Amino acid sequence: MKTRCCIVGGGPAGMMLGYLLGRAGIDVVVLEKHADFFRDFRGDTVHPSTLQVMDELGLIDGFLKLPHQRLQKMEGMFGGETVRIADLGRLNVKYPFIAFMPQWDFLNFLRESGKRFASLKVMMSTEAVDLLRDGERIRGVKAKTPDGVIDIEADLTVACDGRHSLVRERAGLEVEEIGAPMDVLWFRAGKGEGENENLFARVDPGKMMVTFDRGDYWQCAFVIPKGQYEAVKARGLPALLDDIARMAPILKSGLSEVKSWDDLKLLTVAINRLKRWTRPGLLCIGDAAHAMSPIGGVGVNLAVQDAVAAANLLAAKLAGGCPSEDELDAVRRRREFPVRMTQRMQVMAQNNIVSAALKPGNQPLKVPLVMRLVTAVPWLQGITARFIGLGVRPEHVQSPVRA
Repeated sequence: MKTRCCIVGGGPAGMMLGYLLGRAGIDVVVLEKHADFFRDFRGDTVHPSTLQVMDELGLIDGFLKLPHQRLQKMEGMFGGETVRIADLGRLNVKYPFIAFMPQWDFLNFLRESGKRFASLKVMMSTEAVDLLRDGERIRGVKAKTPDGVIDIEADLTVACDGRHSLVRERAGLEVEEIGAPMDVLWFRAGKGEGENENLFARVDPGKMMVTFDRGDYWQCAFVIPKGQYEAVKARGLPALLDDIARMAPILKSGLSEVKSWDDLKLLTVAINRLKRWTRPGLLCIGDAAHAMSPIGGVGVNLAVQDAVAAANLLAAKLAGGCPSEDELDAVRRRREFPVRMTQRMQVMAQNNIVSAALKPGNQPLKVPLVMRLVTAVPWLQGITARFIGLGVRPEHVQSPVRA
């Protein structure tokens, strides 16, 4: 099988780049190893920057008809005190809110919307298992399909296969680990009629969790110290659920749905980035190029921004063949600064808030000075909202459209 561009991974970066290249008339194949997009506990926060991209593509009306919840004011409890982290209503944008939408709905929407482009092919149940090479040049992938193993030859291969990228590993690209002091246990709790609460984050001595109101259930993230999952399990599930109920009483009845450890999923948090995003014939974007902390929920949106930048810079060049490695590296040069700045802010939050919150002991927590200032000064809530909702140097769709 031959194509101009083979994208490995049908996550936000891969599906968005596939849509944009298909829209530009470039022959592109997206490989997704699963039979569908339905996976629990993937990032499902769609920020104003991504909503703007959907608007620029003419997709926003259909997108917002999908079931979702909206968040404008991000508030939390820190050691018993209420704080406001950000107010997206202060942003001067068309869509000043975060949309909570299951990621599978987002990805299915992009796949369905892309079906009108004859040059875009999405292959489900197709897993890249190795790279094809011509000397130093990557010339495609070897892929396992339901009908057997095939070679997919491509002028350009794009790795969008996440933080455990096989393509990145096979290409021998070096990862710079930055580190994170925590891991996260994801779970859902039932939500009764009339149970509503605006709190986004809760921090108590030695404990931290985040809750998302998903309409008919609560999506929850309980933060634990890095590498302490087995110690948490050793205390027993009832002890963990008691801790959660004390932190968030509104979850108490819904926690009956958490019946075993199988109902909790461990997310091993990592912050890292590639030193080099390219090889001849290969580009890495999204989590394959830079894993983000869940702080701020920005992972999906950084991946979409990478895809938009890649399409802006490469679509026209791909019409004539594979761009040179220097032309591919233009994507890194464009996106590395926003990635570094976002990761730097996440590390600051980890060091000043998360690490302090997870220290064992019963000493009362003091709200950090910067958080007190943001809570007290409304216009500062607009600055934090801009960083969370729009990010550093947001991208806008400039890639060509084939009539």
